[in-house]
Amino acid sequence: MFTGIIQTIGDVVKVDTSRGDPRFFIKTTLDLDNVPMGASICHSGCCLTVVEKHDDTYAVDVSAETLSKTTLGDWDKGVKINLEPSLKMGDELGGHIVSGHVDGVATIISIKNEGDSHRLVIEAPHDLAKFIASKGSVALDGISLTVNEVEGNCFGINIIAHTWQVTTLGQKKVGDRLNLEIDLMARYAARLMDYK
Repeated sequence: MFTGIIQTIGDVVKVDTSRGDPRFFIKTTLDLDNVPMGASICHSGCCLTVVEKHDDTYAVDVSAETLSKTTLGDWDKGVKINLEPSLKMGDELGGHIVSGHVDGVATIISIKNEGDSHRLVIEAPHDLAKFIASKGSVALDGISLTVNEVEGNCFGINIIAHTWQVTTLGQKKVGDRLNLEIDLMARYAARLMDYK
């Protein structure tokens, strides 16, 4: 489990496809001495397992299923990604509960400056839009965010200057795709309503 509070930005330094499924090598400022083999790290919203460690770089394997549901298929050398290690008992839950299980890919429709902040309009996949509510939570590329308003398949979010600077959102442009995870409570509430 994660909180959606990004700790650092990592860099993809190598993609190895010699085994079939890609193995991504990530350079990081995280203290890898405190990251055991097999640990879970959230990578721009996607929970992946550490399978190798080398000084300031580690590797994760990605399955075809993950590639089909996320933006990871677009990753190549030089791509920057949001990183958050998994929660430990007693850690502060500063954002909201994020599982690292991406539900789908959303698209940035517009970006507007509002003072020191940026207001984004995001289009969600049609089948996920019903789970997004005004003043509810979503995770976009692993970042815990509050929904300002919803209209059809689109929703608005406001990004404060700090978040814009310390995450990859500050590098995004209109048309870019983001990993979207809907709120866990919304998912289970909908399941209960549908269950007969």
